[in-house]
Amino acid sequence: MELPLDHFRLIGVSPSATSEEILRAFQLRLDKTPDEGFTYEVLTQRSELLRLTADLLTDPESRREYENLLLNGNSGLDFSSNREVAGLILLWESGSPKEAFKITRKALQPPQTPALGSSREADLTLLAALTARDSAVQEQQLRSYSNAADFLHEGIQLLQRMGKLGDIRKELEEDLVALLPYRILDLLSRDLNDQESHKKGLSMLENLIIKRGGLEGNNKSEYKDYLNQQEFEAFFQQIKPFLTVQEQIDLFLELQKRGSLEAGFLAFLSLTAIGFSRRKPEKLFEARKILKKLNLSGLDSMPLVGCLDLLLADIDQASARFSSSSDENLRDWLNSYPGNKLEAICIFCKNWLENDVLVGYRDIDSKEVDLDSWFEDREIQEFIEKLEKKSNKILIRSNLQNQQNDKESSINKTEDFDNLLGNIDERRLPWPGGLKQDYEKVETKEFEFNDEYFKKKPIEFYNFLIEKIAELKFSFGEFLKDKEIINRSPYLIYIYAFLILFAFGIGIGFLRNNLKKSIKDESISEKPLVVIDKNQKLSEIDIIQEIKKNPSTKLNSISEKSASIISYEFKELNTASPSLEDIRYLINGWLLSKSNYLAGKSEINISKIVSKGLIDRTIEERKNDIKKGIYKEINSKIRKIDLESQTASRIVVLVELSYLEKIVKNSGEFVNETSLNPLKVKYILGFSNKSWKLVDFVSGL
Repeated sequence: MELPLDHFRLIGVSPSATSEEILRAFQLRLDKTPDEGFTYEVLTQRSELLRLTADLLTDPESRREYENLLLNGNSGLDFSSNREVAGLILLWESGSPKEAFKITRKALQPPQTPALGSSREADLTLLAALTARDSAVQEQQLRSYSNAADFLHEGIQLLQRMGKLGDIRKELEEDLVALLPYRILDLLSRDLNDQESHKKGLSMLENLIIKRGGLEGNNKSEYKDYLNQQEFEAFFQQIKPFLTVQEQIDLFLELQKRGSLEAGFLAFLSLTAIGFSRRKPEKLFEARKILKKLNLSGLDSMPLVGCLDLLLADIDQASARFSSSSDENLRDWLNSYPGNKLEAICIFCKNWLENDVLVGYRDIDSKEVDLDSWFEDREIQEFIEKLEKKSNKILIRSNLQNQQNDKESSINKTEDFDNLLGNIDERRLPWPGGLKQDYEKVETKEFEFNDEYFKKKPIEFYNFLIEKIAELKFSFGEFLKDKEIINRSPYLIYIYAFLILFAFGIGIGFLRNNLKKSIKDESISEKPLVVIDKNQKLSEIDIIQEIKKNPSTKLNSISEKSASIISYEFKELNTASPSLEDIRYLINGWLLSKSNYLAGKSEINISKIVSKGLIDRTIEERKNDIKKGIYKEINSKIRKIDLESQTASRIVVLVELSYLEKIVKNSGEFVNETSLNPLKVKYILGFSNKSWKLVDFVSGL
């Protein structure tokens, strides 16, 4: 047998070693005999081979001839059959366990299989186990963990086949189990083009986690001696960046099905990551659904759901989520934030995405988050618009269903009353005057209409009247049943018919008068309305003329001339692409209404042009001022307005204001004054329910 070994390596010296160094190495090798359990016979042969090598290398002539052979390419050594096991032992000791294992394994295979129970079989089997273990160690040092596992696996199989060395086989099995995390890391960290290795690593990772009892490690009997929870978490954080975002989603959803709550939370993060990075807002819905079902101890999910609401352009809902957070520090930070609340929520969401969501994926580049580009993306805008339309359809369908149910209920009640009338027994009817007084009560109750009904459009009023007639018909029937006088008088039918005709006549009169009035109202409603206080200093004609003279400062100019204007109302801005002049007019309305409200001069009633969240914040500011016993006199005027960006559902403008704010105590005592000229403000408009509304602003840019 020829072995890849030369005399210098066999004895453990360099080719330049002197005779004294060779003899010293020879003596050390003799003294350091392997004590793993080899037979005396093979150890004797090992000593003999060492002696022959030392003799050759210390003889100048023999050494010179051997070195010439090496120079000519003869690097191997031939061993006779009775010395080949000893030669393999020396090859192993020379630092070549992998070569020794491969040759030993081959020597144990047919047709070279040694005699059963012979010393040769025992020595080769022991050498195979030792070289397999050392080969695995050598591969681990090279960070080739998969190759290391292959050596251990082959060694275990060989020992199982030979039926020997049970204790050593158990040690190899433990080494193989301990190597599993490193094998997974090795397979998954390879290039993605090596799909076979990557899939194998994914499968092994999933099996490892399942055997551990999920990410939480609930199965304490598995791997407890070498991979505790802390070690596993460190390993998992190291291996996570080698998985793509979709691979993590699939893995975590599968683990969640098996009861792992932590996997559910990681699935939520992965879905959010793929939704934001790939511009797939539908994934955010899946993420939100998972988070709402989680019941992780100590998890405050409100701000996380709020971030998803923000990304889906539901600002009011996002604000409500953050306000519902159980984290007092977060709430204090939001309340004390120097800017507006939406700006604070955007900062929180941006940091959350950058630090917790978009990290740890093989196919997502972690970079600075740009929320503006998210909202300006065409696909995102279209998705949000479809979502709004769907929500409106659901709301309309629900209202129609409720109306239909009410209508069917009314019809059923009317039919029941008609049936009662059809079964009247005239012999049991009382004197008709007995119910006159009670009937008058019913008549008065049913026809006490408020003025609001007369303000309706003719068709709407007509429908309203028909409903009231049906209600009257049913109510009168209920009244008769309560009085227990049904089936007693023919006059009841005449009274009932008279009531219907009387009510119908009144309705026709109102319908006729309302038709003229509604046409007039509709023509007036086509223009923006400015409602003036009764004690106003300027007449309505003067105000309209002032607006026509100077449209760029419509409301500001009026406010400077007359502090008696305490409320106003704008028609909704429903132009698909409003002009800067339209936007200026809307912002002017907001500024004037807010200043009047904070000064305590009027109520704030601009829900047609301003979002509910912004109005609620202004109301909260006024409440705080009332508690402090102060009010604010604010005078602001738009000096310049520029369009920053515009999409189908979002407009951002940059405005420069002349701004003067005075804080005054309720007693009239002056407190403080702030003057900013200019004050730069970014205003954000959103398109919802077919109209543009001011949703937020950022001041002090």
